[in-house]
Amino acid sequence: MRVVKFGGTSLGSVEALEKVIEILSDKDHAGKVQVAVASAFSGMTDGLIGLARKAQAGDPAYTDLLQDMKNRHRERSAHFLKGLQRDAAFSLIETVFAELTRILDGIAILQELSSRSLDGVMSFGERLSAPLLALILRGSGLPATYLDARRLIKTDDRYGNAQYLEEETFAAVSAFFQNSPRTELYVASGFIGSTLSGVTTTLGRGGSDLTAAIFGAALDAEEVEIWTDVDGLMTADPRLVKNAFRIDAISYVEAMELSHFGAKVLYTPTIKPTLKKGIPIYIRNTFNAAGGGTRITATAEESVYPIRGISSMHNVSLVRIQGSGMVGVAGFSSRVFGAMARKGISVILITQSSSEYSICFAILPEEAETAVAALQEEFDREIRSGAIDEPILERDLAIIAAVGSRMKQTAGISGRFFHALGRNGISVVAIAQGSSELNISAVIARQDEAKAVNAVHEAFFLAGVRSVNLFLMGTGLIGGTLLDQIAEHREVLARDHRVRINLVGAANSRSMIFAPEGMDPKEVKALLKNSALQEPAQAFSLPVFIDTMRTLNIPNVAFCDCTADDAVAAQYAAILQASIPIVTPNKRANSGSFAYYNKLISYSRERSIPYLYEVTVCAGLPVISSLRDLFLSGDKVRRIEAAVSGTLSYIFNNYDGSKSFSALVREAKAKGYTEPDPRDDLNAMDAARKALILARECGIPLEFSSVVIEPLLPKACFDAPNVDAFFAELEKADADFEKRRAEAAAAGKALRYIAVIENGSARLSLRAEPGNSPFRSLVDADNMVVITSERYCALPMVIKGPGAGAQVTAGGVLADIVRIARTLV
Repeated sequence: MRVVKFGGTSLGSVEALEKVIEILSDKDHAGKVQVAVASAFSGMTDGLIGLARKAQAGDPAYTDLLQDMKNRHRERSAHFLKGLQRDAAFSLIETVFAELTRILDGIAILQELSSRSLDGVMSFGERLSAPLLALILRGSGLPATYLDARRLIKTDDRYGNAQYLEEETFAAVSAFFQNSPRTELYVASGFIGSTLSGVTTTLGRGGSDLTAAIFGAALDAEEVEIWTDVDGLMTADPRLVKNAFRIDAISYVEAMELSHFGAKVLYTPTIKPTLKKGIPIYIRNTFNAAGGGTRITATAEESVYPIRGISSMHNVSLVRIQGSGMVGVAGFSSRVFGAMARKGISVILITQSSSEYSICFAILPEEAETAVAALQEEFDREIRSGAIDEPILERDLAIIAAVGSRMKQTAGISGRFFHALGRNGISVVAIAQGSSELNISAVIARQDEAKAVNAVHEAFFLAGVRSVNLFLMGTGLIGGTLLDQIAEHREVLARDHRVRINLVGAANSRSMIFAPEGMDPKEVKALLKNSALQEPAQAFSLPVFIDTMRTLNIPNVAFCDCTADDAVAAQYAAILQASIPIVTPNKRANSGSFAYYNKLISYSRERSIPYLYEVTVCAGLPVISSLRDLFLSGDKVRRIEAAVSGTLSYIFNNYDGSKSFSALVREAKAKGYTEPDPRDDLNAMDAARKALILARECGIPLEFSSVVIEPLLPKACFDAPNVDAFFAELEKADADFEKRRAEAAAAGKALRYIAVIENGSARLSLRAEPGNSPFRSLVDADNMVVITSERYCALPMVIKGPGAGAQVTAGGVLADIVRIARTLV
């Protein structure tokens, strides 16, 4: 024999009621269900509370709302019932609403709403739904009879959250069903009971689950089924975590922990009656009856994951009491929680410092002021003497809890839990873990709840899969190529390397777009080009973009700057301080003031927030990472020589006398090796910035103004008013360049523009390189960095390859994004 319960959404529409009829008529339930517990129709309980509040306030609008409720019940009945059965339903509705109207009118006259009166008003939801469901089921051919649960479920008089009296209730239920036909299906009103003197009470929100469990335990049912609008208990709240999935089996104690800390599918007290009798609870979806569900038993099969699930409470307050007068004083905790008990305040979570200097506990926000007042009253003498501080109240907090029986024998659970939070910049206010090691709980800022739940869920249930939620600034040559590479390689990264890159935000200089669920990299440029800025694109604003990254509060995010904009680089510190990693080919931040560079590096190291800029020097070549590896391994760099400008490399690598210098510059411009104005490359500023970054990576605190740059061109070239005039002036210098080239060639040498970092300085100059110089092996636009260190002294380390180009630069950026993914687990 089974007991089933249908929630409000399962009764909230004609389609839902048809599903209920199908379920109770199928082969698994027909003749096997003795009690079907009914909740109020969806939204009714809140609606009734609203009516009572309006009546108390003297707002006559409650009468119109009351009529709307009545019409809703009439329409629902009229759809399923005809003739005498419909008349009976309409008569019932009129009778019940007449009684409800009298009560509300009385509240309006007195303008007083006691908790006892409010329980009476709230009870009408189930007092309407259960008898109407019985009539509808009987009209469909099922032997259904209404059972007013107030006759059998006896409670204390704690109105609003009454506790059932087990002995009296079980005796009443047993006596009733001993004299009832086994073939009858009783439709019982959920949520409500009555005191021993017959006054109506309610069992608390979710109390219909408890009603079903009480009937199941009292009747020794084989199983209690809870039919709702989800497929069972989930690994996390699916409204917060899109990839949450159903838990097939779970133990009573795990289910209690999850529901205690916010899992809404099951009302926590429901488990107690069934636990005592060892009766399984089966949570199923009314709208997906064939889809399985979650079975709750005394011993569930061990999860394949380290934890069973994650739950959270969206809004709690934390009360803290502290002071030297607490240390070593026996009975202090008893006084604290005795004061709470006397006020009827339920404590959700407790934590105490090992020094006994402080105790803090979490409670519901609506009870916070009462709790503080109770502590002030209890410890008035100690507070006045200064032995104890005034109680401290913190609001707008949430609790996240990881639950699972495997935690006890699995090392590293706590580390993974707190790493997921810390990695996402989520500060923990308080921590608690039971001695049973069934859960780890953390109190965090309320605004971080969704991010925290997603981060922890990914850490435990997508172990090995590393996701990066990417915000991209700049979709020009480098950024656009990066988008193409992400689109091309994302499946391979996910399948072979278990790295998932989700593009959640993008911007160019005109517009920006955000998509927390992710967007197709192939479509981003087209969306941003939308000149009308229709949804979802919007006009670009750097402050809004940065603020949106923070306020979306998405876990595992990274920011990629593919611009060369000083304004964007100036925001790096604020981005890192928001615990958002940065990947960038933009040299502006690291070649700006040394103080700013040092601030970024220090913050990244101290907070373990990745700040990756490998491609700022020599594109995809592993120059910066190699330098870091040398320092990490204890080596000391003595000297760096580097050809770090692709433009200058191309020009001088091909300057063999067959063409004039100006002709080679024109050729480089035509092939795209220079900026539209070649002077932007020939002034060596870009190469100097790269040299400065290398110097700083070696620990040299240089400013850009200290970098010595040998001018390549005569002043007249830089003073020319436009590009054509520049080339005219450059042609005048061809003879001087040819003279230097010829002199070098006569000595068996060739010209190369080289940066040298040595003895705390950096300089760039045009040098004549001998035949055995590694720089003579350069081809076209290749870059080269030659590192001489204590270990690499006889034979320096040489890093050589393409140092420019969209493909290699974007590839280096993508590699850094993947590196960030590796820090996530």
